[in-house]
Amino acid sequence: MSYWFRNDNRLPQARLAIASYVIVGMVGLLLLGFWKLQVVDSDKYGQMAERNRVRSIPIIAPRGRMLDRDGRVLVDNYPSFSILLLRDDPALIDKNLPTIADGLGIPLSDLKDQLESTKNLPKFQPIVIKPEATNADVAYIESHRSDIPLLEMLMVQRRRYLPGGFMSHASGYVGEVSEQQIEASNGRLRPGDLAGKTGLERQYNDTLTGTDGMRRVVVNSVGKEVKELGHLTQQEPIPGKQIQLTIDYDLQQVAEQSLGMRPGAVVALDPRTGEVLAMVSRPTPDPNDFAVRIPAEEWKALNDDPLHPLLNRAIQAQLAPGSVFKIVTATAMLEDHVPEEGFTTFCPGYGTFFGRQYHCYVFYAKSGPKSHGVLGLHDAILKSCDVFFYNVGMRLGIDRLSYYASKLGIGHKTGIDLPSEEPGLMPSQEWVERTFHRKWYAGEVISVATGQGAVTTTPLQLARLIGGIASGGVFKQPHMLKDAQNVGEERFAIAESTIEKVTDAMYGVVNEPGGTGGHLKLAGIELSGKSGTAQVIGYDKMALVRKGSQYADNAWFVGYAPKRNPEICVAVLVQESGQHGGEAAGPVVRDIVKAYYDKKAKKTQGQLTADDKQYDLSRGAAAAASVHTLPVVKPAAATAAVPARAASVDPQR
Repeated sequence: MSYWFRNDNRLPQARLAIASYVIVGMVGLLLLGFWKLQVVDSDKYGQMAERNRVRSIPIIAPRGRMLDRDGRVLVDNYPSFSILLLRDDPALIDKNLPTIADGLGIPLSDLKDQLESTKNLPKFQPIVIKPEATNADVAYIESHRSDIPLLEMLMVQRRRYLPGGFMSHASGYVGEVSEQQIEASNGRLRPGDLAGKTGLERQYNDTLTGTDGMRRVVVNSVGKEVKELGHLTQQEPIPGKQIQLTIDYDLQQVAEQSLGMRPGAVVALDPRTGEVLAMVSRPTPDPNDFAVRIPAEEWKALNDDPLHPLLNRAIQAQLAPGSVFKIVTATAMLEDHVPEEGFTTFCPGYGTFFGRQYHCYVFYAKSGPKSHGVLGLHDAILKSCDVFFYNVGMRLGIDRLSYYASKLGIGHKTGIDLPSEEPGLMPSQEWVERTFHRKWYAGEVISVATGQGAVTTTPLQLARLIGGIASGGVFKQPHMLKDAQNVGEERFAIAESTIEKVTDAMYGVVNEPGGTGGHLKLAGIELSGKSGTAQVIGYDKMALVRKGSQYADNAWFVGYAPKRNPEICVAVLVQESGQHGGEAAGPVVRDIVKAYYDKKAKKTQGQLTADDKQYDLSRGAAAAASVHTLPVVKPAAATAAVPARAASVDPQR
């Protein structure tokens, strides 16, 4: 028995003490950890637990609507769904990203780019990965709630425009905010947010944009919504403010249909107030295509299209005005008395200056006389005689011509409330020296005096110019926001006798025998105006030019009514028409002016119908399409290029 006690393998007391200390230390560390979790970091982990249970879902505020001058809806919204990606768990995102890309039909590279661009956002803030969810997308998300709890759907208000590109360049379109816009917003904008990109959407973006709200919901372990928390935790969205425009839907519709799909532009305004009544630019994309994220290939095609459908020709097409500019030359002649009052000239169909022959358009007429004979100013405007204005331009000189053109608005922005307006160009000696580092050659004024050469204008400039002259030298700032405050006004002193002679001549263009717009006469309406045809190449090559080619003539007509202090002034450009301005552009002016007076008569007689007074996009796309059915220009297949400027020494009416 003593043997067994002597061989006992009991642990030494030192080792037992060490083991006891280790166990006590471990228990102490556990107690310290529990204390840190429960006391020190309780708020931190409580918030994390709450985020796992409670999810904040943004409520997107709808943009404000756009109404026409009579309160009819031109731009509205419709409900849609966007797909959100929850980014709380980066490891789970990395694991499921290829599956998500495949299930939603989104290129994996695009998803990775979106995640990279939003990496600086808080992890709990979801991002929009697909702006417009399809029925298949909705089914995919619902069926994969348990295995992919990263996707959520968000109801949004998508922008809706009238079909066919109706008023599209004026209204503009919305698109995803750029990185520059996000940085400049001081945290107000996030990736995936929409903002106005062009037109009125961009100009009045701050007014149209509302303030997003937020709702908090309880979700289960697979991310499915279980219930919504009380209203006290919900922030309601504030819709954007609607804006009422000066646009008249009826006149806009007439302008769109009368111009058709021909490349060009129409501007109708009230010279008394500067209100823009209609604005059209063709060709045009459909802004509804931009309401959802536009594919990169389609965007590239729009930018590469030689017809430049993204160009708002009404305010950006800087082209030679042709014979419409003769009104400027005539005004300068009468104001400076150079040549002297009563000046006449003989037009044999051409004029010789500095040993070179400059032809009048009548010289190339296919039938009828090849010359205008002896003319004074009145008949020269009526018949748009080039030789008469060649002589006037030579006597005036470029500096005086440039002075009057500049005062009348050529070469300056009108100040319309649209972004990216172009100023056009009025050449001068100073301009030539600054731009080309040479002197001005005296013979260059011959082309400028007839609206060719280096002078360029926009349709809006010409509408304001002609309307301002007929209004006695008062030039209102064009604008598209109804009841706009602080509308600018410029006054240029023009003698009453000058105004009388010029307006008499423009009235004669339409209403007297031999006028270039005689076929446009309207019974009971004092329609007046001036035609213009701007050449892109000289007469010697015209036989080789086909209608619709990039070298065909650009047709202009600016008309207004009544003869003095007009209520409406319309400028029309038809590019590459190959026709005289009165033939191609004049009928569009006539249609719009007639529609204006027809509607005015209805108002006077109290005959406006309910449809005349109210039109709402909420009737649906089918109803809208029945009102306006012009086809939409899609990017691609144009063959004719649009010249940035048209210049030639041989002008035409």
